[in-house]
Amino acid sequence: MPELPDIEDYLAALRPRVRGSLLQAVRITGFSVLKTFDPPLEATHGQTVVALSRLGKRLVFELSPDDAVLPPPDQQLFLVLHLMVAGRLAWKDTPGAPVPKKVGLAAFDFSSGTLLLREASTKKRASLHVLRGRDALAAHDRGGIDPLTSDLAAFTAALTMQNRTVKRALTDPRVLSGIGNAYSDEILLHAGLSPVRHTHKLDDAELARLHATTQRVLQEWTDRLRAETGEGFPGNVTAFRDDFAAHGRYGKPCPVCATPIQRIRYADNETNYCPTCQNGGRVLADRSLSRLLKDDWPRTVDELEGA
Repeated sequence: MPELPDIEDYLAALRPRVRGSLLQAVRITGFSVLKTFDPPLEATHGQTVVALSRLGKRLVFELSPDDAVLPPPDQQLFLVLHLMVAGRLAWKDTPGAPVPKKVGLAAFDFSSGTLLLREASTKKRASLHVLRGRDALAAHDRGGIDPLTSDLAAFTAALTMQNRTVKRALTDPRVLSGIGNAYSDEILLHAGLSPVRHTHKLDDAELARLHATTQRVLQEWTDRLRAETGEGFPGNVTAFRDDFAAHGRYGKPCPVCATPIQRIRYADNETNYCPTCQNGGRVLADRSLSRLLKDDWPRTVDELEGA
């Protein structure tokens, strides 16, 4: 699933292309993607994109019938796009570009070009909501704090509100906004913390290290993705990167100590970690973890990613 660095990369590429542009139409070809009926999708046609923002892992298009004057807060329209696991975006400079067959879900026709939404998965989880008013938009905020801008006190308060495994706390959108399975693995390896360590057992030094590492990893990857994309459009949005340290690297050497990366598999999910750097040299056994984690480990992709 696209996480905070990927969404920021999409936003940076979209802003110069669609901000200030007229949304001429939205063509839906995968009818499961549209989750709302009031206001109707047609109400967004002919409106101007006045801003783009991120709400957790969601992309928000802020619209106005007049780009010079915003409507009242309770009347403004928003398009909220959640890519979920396999949803991806592509940009075509030609307005009215065709939607790809089989994997295409929607096309957003702007005066400047076409934004295509596709999902190469049999399970169509991507979603599009049309919302009226900032209160309706706020209802889609899961409540987690922004990990890039939060200070140590806010980060500590959020992370330790409940006694959770640190992996689950990092990926819970009610705790932190925008972190999923991939970047939580990266953060925990670089912070030297076991994914099954409980948050109430973290001391002040560990919490400070986790806060600093979270911000460093997310910012470094945001900057790296932006540098790779440049003035183009993101075309390689993936949860599995060759230069990741832990995620998706099972059996490969840890870049810090060369110990083979291990994994925890639970239901549909997998966590990768270094036994030496994160767990005192001990390998975690899946069968015992199932009993240890119980309800604190996500059972489905939707639960993990905060659908």
